[in-house]
Amino acid sequence: MSRVLIIGAGGVGAVVAFKCASVPEVFTDIMLASRRKAKCDKIAQTIGGNRIQTAQVDADNVEEVVALIQGFKPDLLINVALPYQDLTLMEACLRTKVNYLDTANYEPRDVAKFEYSWQWAFRQRYQDAGILAVLGCGFDPGVSGVYTAYAAKHYFDEMHYLDIVDCNAGDHGKAFATNFNPEINIREITQKGRYYQDGQWIETLPMEIHKGVKYPNIGERESYLMYHEELESLTKNYPTLKRARFWMTFGPKYLNVLNVLQEVGMTSIKPINYEGKEIVPLQFLKAVLPEPSTLGAGYKGETSIGCQIRGIKDGKDRTYYVWNNCDHAKVFQECGAQAVSYTTGVPAMIGAMMVLTGKWNGVGVKNVEEFDPDPFMEKLNQYGLPWNEQIDQALPIEQ
Repeated sequence: MSRVLIIGAGGVGAVVAFKCASVPEVFTDIMLASRRKAKCDKIAQTIGGNRIQTAQVDADNVEEVVALIQGFKPDLLINVALPYQDLTLMEACLRTKVNYLDTANYEPRDVAKFEYSWQWAFRQRYQDAGILAVLGCGFDPGVSGVYTAYAAKHYFDEMHYLDIVDCNAGDHGKAFATNFNPEINIREITQKGRYYQDGQWIETLPMEIHKGVKYPNIGERESYLMYHEELESLTKNYPTLKRARFWMTFGPKYLNVLNVLQEVGMTSIKPINYEGKEIVPLQFLKAVLPEPSTLGAGYKGETSIGCQIRGIKDGKDRTYYVWNNCDHAKVFQECGAQAVSYTTGVPAMIGAMMVLTGKWNGVGVKNVEEFDPDPFMEKLNQYGLPWNEQIDQALPIEQ
């Protein structure tokens, strides 16, 4: 008997709710909560079967979240709200001694910066409370960390070079749209890049470094070096890494539109005065862009996300590539979502399953690579994100 509280009713929240509802032997009672209860009600109605209870909650208000937790009494809170709200929700879980899981690390509203320091600061308090927080359990971060842990456990004595590669080769037919929350997405890709090499972080200009990378079943796509949060935890937890990088694909049309928006100030997070009201340009832009959860219908093509690793096994050089390809159209047929939401939501459900069934346990604040990867990898194949691997072959990122 496990009770789970899901906070966040966007595209990812809908996938998490759908997947949890499909596993009643683990998730016996489910509540979906958001600032707008009507969104939760719509998701619950679509899933059907009276599997989902719904509630209204302001995830920025600790007291409201505490009251909701005390009323529902969950065993685990799954946070798929905005990264701005991570600390609020972690605090509410701490006060009520409820386990916590999220898919992205904390980011302050007024600074386009994300790092784990704010959440890692909860470690001792969570240990003292005897509860567990699992950080970054989406795909990247999330599955990318589990992939790396799986490689370290089964294929390497030492990992030296890690490249996380993320390609969305899908076409949604929109002139310009982001595949997850526009505000978070644009903040992420317009900040400076960063990668780890020889014990230090090297900073780059946004989109400065790029190269063509071949993705399975997709072909070559121009891929841009960015900073992504899992690099921070992976380089800490695997100190033999000499270099760690993250790459993501963007099409020329997307980048051209984004450049224009930047040049005219629409991606700014600094408030401006408009007709006597204070508005944030990026938040206004978010309001006029398509809602990511509406992109699924007619979305064609695949995503491909994986880890390419070089290192040493038994004194010999070894390469390893592990990845998943996810089809937008198949995802929409299954649950009405698009693949980017699906690849984040399914791992969050599996991570919750790991905690609730005791496969992942302990107390404190941990990143996904600190747990046993094997049961998680097994469930990826079972619940819609099957993975492939190549051992001792040339890595696409190196070509």
